[in-house]
Amino acid sequence: MATQRVPLFESKLPKEITAQEAYEIAKDAYVYAYPLILQAITLRQMTNFAEPTGIPGQGPFNRFSHSPAFPPSDFKMVVCANVDTLYSVASLDLFAEPVVLSVPPVDRFFVLQMLSLWTDVFAAPGTRTTGRNKARDFLIVGPGSSKQPQSALATIKSPTRYVLIAGRTQTNGVADYENVHKIQEGYKIMPLSAWGNGDYKPPQGVVDPNVDMKTPPPAQVDRMDASKFFALFAELLKDNPPGPLDYPMIHRLERVGLKVGQGFDVNSVPAEIKQALERATADGKSLVVELGNKASGKGGKGWVYSRTGGAFGVNYRQRAATAYSALGENLPEDAVYPATSADTEGHPLDGNKSYILHFEKSRIPPVDAFWSVTAYDTDGYFIPNRVRRQALGDRDTLHFNGDGSLDIYIQADSPGGDKESNWLPVATAPFRLLMRLYSPRDEVLDGTWTPPPVRRIS
Repeated sequence: MATQRVPLFESKLPKEITAQEAYEIAKDAYVYAYPLILQAITLRQMTNFAEPTGIPGQGPFNRFSHSPAFPPSDFKMVVCANVDTLYSVASLDLFAEPVVLSVPPVDRFFVLQMLSLWTDVFAAPGTRTTGRNKARDFLIVGPGSSKQPQSALATIKSPTRYVLIAGRTQTNGVADYENVHKIQEGYKIMPLSAWGNGDYKPPQGVVDPNVDMKTPPPAQVDRMDASKFFALFAELLKDNPPGPLDYPMIHRLERVGLKVGQGFDVNSVPAEIKQALERATADGKSLVVELGNKASGKGGKGWVYSRTGGAFGVNYRQRAATAYSALGENLPEDAVYPATSADTEGHPLDGNKSYILHFEKSRIPPVDAFWSVTAYDTDGYFIPNRVRRQALGDRDTLHFNGDGSLDIYIQADSPGGDKESNWLPVATAPFRLLMRLYSPRDEVLDGTWTPPPVRRIS
């Protein structure tokens, strides 16, 4: 009688999945989950205050934190902060009940973009959408609401329990602060149960001493191993569910043991899947960095930008890249953000050299609101300089050439004379540039207009 052959090792993997398939699913899952994790850590840091501090985003849930001035040069709460607008930022927790957002009449460009915890923009009250000089009240309802509240207020349904309102109001320099402060006072949030109650006073926030307030959120996510990352992912999914187009991803997640609405412990899955998750986490981190650097223009030639950002659909890689490189990006109809880290020859931008950005008269950025160019270090943070200038744009006192063209000088030292008005300072170190085009015209959105290259000069 023939002897039955017994395998030396019997895999504990489910029969319908291989170790390689588990790895590929887990790697895609890392990219898929990255924006959710990053946004959650960011909101955890931003809301760990008893009262708003005046620093953009720092304040308890369901309260606006209005910045009275532009972010300081050492600001590192988020990457790619701007000095074009004053922020009005609020983190919402819609678990207990819906909240009412009140918007006053605004006589200038503004947008109150609402980002889900997945970083998708699902609403954007502002000049373009709800109009200029028109007061509005909105009821914001979370996904956990069992029934629609009876209210005459215009309703916005949030896809996630947690929401970030990233408000921007056009600010024409320091002299314009007082005007913008009056507008900011009209941006208000209160629970639906307090609506109409003129005596409502928001409660103080609870400060958790265990929250890491020093390490930037991207660094916190990068330090997570597979166990922490996927456990937090599963927990966040309970109140911040996947989108209606995400079922293919949901079903793939189930194949490695991660089910929506349930906790997840890496140590509870078969050894091969655990190893796949650990390997995929390491490789997923590298992939997100690669995607983010590409999206920010690093390592490329010329300006890189998206005309489809903000609402990502199933383009999970673009969503992760945007979260890594420019968390909180607007819808392109409200703002487009060309970025570059290279000159005309493809060499990395470096403050040990000097550069010029030349706009022909017919190629000045076509916008209905305004435009600017900001310099950042390679991590996406402001570059301190002696003239305290982080950006230049059409609202600055720029010197135009005789033929109507415009030159912006990008270097560490002043170009001197009348050129100093057009000087964008950098440090003697690598840097990158971000252009902001607010209310871009059709030629920007359809690609007819593109930014000029950054040319090195001697």
